[in-house]
Amino acid sequence: MNLVQILCGRFKSIDFSHTPRAQNEFADALATITSMIQHPKSTHINPLEITLIEEQAHCAHVEAELDGQPWYADIKAYLEKGEYPPESSANQKKAIRRLANGFFLNKEVLYKRTPDLGFLRCVDTEEATK
Repeated sequence: MNLVQILCGRFKSIDFSHTPRAQNEFADALATITSMIQHPKSTHINPLEITLIEEQAHCAHVEAELDGQPWYADIKAYLEKGEYPPESSANQKKAIRRLANGFFLNKEVLYKRTPDLGFLRCVDTEEATK
């Protein structure tokens, strides 16, 4: 608490607000940026004005793959059966394994993990159009 009071003295004005855990990725990004900047003790820090938009963002367009498979077919096949697409290079296999860590397969439905530990359902072109 003492460190917070010392830091508050370096600002012309300060306002605190509660950030729900679901929006914590924004606070993590700010903390990362702050840790990369050295602040000299003799100067004031200019205010950083941030506006949060309370509307959800939606993807309005999902493109079909050239082979007719959904965009997530390779990741789903890897999670289901441990299989890679035919003729995959070592780098492509490594990329699929890395990407698969961010997904969760529940029976036939694939979900993408979000930073706040939620899940987004992966949809193909037909479902996205609906």
